[in-house]
Amino acid sequence: MSTAEHEKGAVRETPDRYGAFPRLTPEQLEDLSAHGERRRTAEGEVLYREGEPFREFLVILSGTVEILSDQGGPDERTVAVHGPGRFLGELGLLEGQAAFNTAVVREAGEILAVPVERQRALVGSDPVLGDLILRAYLGRRYLLIGLGAGFRILGSCYSRDTLRLREFAARNRLPHRWVDLERDKEAEALLRRFAIRPEETPVVLWQGERLLRNPSNAELARLIGLPAPAPSAENERCEVMVVGAGPAGLAAAVYGASDGLTTVTVDAVATGGQAATSSRIENYLGFPSGISGGELIERAVLQAHKFGARLMVPAEVSALTPQDDEYIVTFTDGSRARAGAVVLASGVRYRRLEVPGIDRLEGISVYYAATVHEAGLCRADPVAVVGGGNSAGQAALFLAQHASEVHLLVRGSDLNADMSRYLVDQVEQHPKIEVLLQTEVRGVASKEKLESLTVEDNASHERRELQAAALFVFIGARPRTEWLKGVLALDERGFVLTGADAGAVADTNRWASLGRDPMLLETTLPGVFAAGDVRSGSVKRVASATGEGAMAIRLVHEHRERRGNLVPAGPEGRRPEAGGSVSSV
Repeated sequence: MSTAEHEKGAVRETPDRYGAFPRLTPEQLEDLSAHGERRRTAEGEVLYREGEPFREFLVILSGTVEILSDQGGPDERTVAVHGPGRFLGELGLLEGQAAFNTAVVREAGEILAVPVERQRALVGSDPVLGDLILRAYLGRRYLLIGLGAGFRILGSCYSRDTLRLREFAARNRLPHRWVDLERDKEAEALLRRFAIRPEETPVVLWQGERLLRNPSNAELARLIGLPAPAPSAENERCEVMVVGAGPAGLAAAVYGASDGLTTVTVDAVATGGQAATSSRIENYLGFPSGISGGELIERAVLQAHKFGARLMVPAEVSALTPQDDEYIVTFTDGSRARAGAVVLASGVRYRRLEVPGIDRLEGISVYYAATVHEAGLCRADPVAVVGGGNSAGQAALFLAQHASEVHLLVRGSDLNADMSRYLVDQVEQHPKIEVLLQTEVRGVASKEKLESLTVEDNASHERRELQAAALFVFIGARPRTEWLKGVLALDERGFVLTGADAGAVADTNRWASLGRDPMLLETTLPGVFAAGDVRSGSVKRVASATGEGAMAIRLVHEHRERRGNLVPAGPEGRRPEAGGSVSSV
């Protein structure tokens, strides 16, 4: 994103080198005019301000507008300058977040102002305009992240709370900058300026004056405008509660809300699950050139909002209790909600590597995801990736764009055993990736951070040292089902039993009264379904999880009717189908 140039009192428009600053056509401007109002602007007028919610979608008809980061603060800088035909805002406008920058009129003129709610409806109803705006907003969000715009996290690289806040910001794709107490020269000045004692860190700073001392994820979410949950009365009810906002959960949210069911989707950390951490998904149907996990998830989130689904992050579920043919869902903050049906789509978390001394390095130089956040910590250094599946292959390829060398450590003797062929070809041909088969980590050497690994050839038992500044672990996963033990049936690994497997161990008295057995994705509790990676026997693929999330909603309809395959007609007389068409935003 270029800095505006000031010449002879005029402000030069930022060129659109990244596709983030498109210009609307006269026809699009005319269509938008029917939904908004024209308004004159004055030089110096602030159209929206960093930290405040967007209220309008603004299009410049004449004049120029400068976009500023940290306006009025010590780090103020120009992000972009826009002229006639361009629109303002970024992803936060569509997702209900606060603005991450400020828009100031530099040359007086005229704007078209469309109320945000009306604009969100237009994005969903006009695929051409919607796709143009979405792509521009995604591009602007990633450019803001790269610039380090937004709020600042001030904390030590050795603090687990600092790691927690940075992970929350990264997983939710929130523009921010980390100021490391241990290495950043700016840190000491900030501590003095805000009278912060080192033991009070980490802190979050925004707009040069708003300060949160070691906030919880929920407190940070409220600051940014994320739809974090508020305590609710037990008699408040939704028709479908979806636990988990990965591909399966978001698919359930889209199809549930589009079928007219009041649908609430919650997640303990962020929308997207493991899929959002993937730099590129190349085998997802309909995207022949691939799509990043982040973009896929943002599109799904906007679709869910379009149909009226409620997404709440962070919101961690701690208990599920049957009550009067419905379910009480309890959250870790003590709040509760009542749901007619529940879709469990909480996914999995990667297994930890059991190596002496590795636990104290987790979050500092040992990671279980490979995103821009982690990659930025190991630029120009050698790194190691442990695992032989698709996640490990995708991580190795992504990290090779940042690290000097990537060692891919695979326990098995054949990379083709668990990795897709297209990934194997790319990994083996990449000049910066070294594949070490039949190799396992036996030890780590570190002072404050990881310095090297001791690895062993599990055939010859020969050991050697590998230089590595970071270790990325992808060695399988375990389900997020600890809170479901004793509530419904799980398999020996903790995955949720469904369908015939659930029927084999279910309470026969409970099901006899319904006159049926558990349906395909139904658990041992009637009306509670499992979809995606958390389900026993599921195929661990994004496409499969998405399909199961959609299918779960079809089964919710059947459960609600309790009449076999009969499903009530929709508002236009059509029966909703999980496999039906839902237009992309």
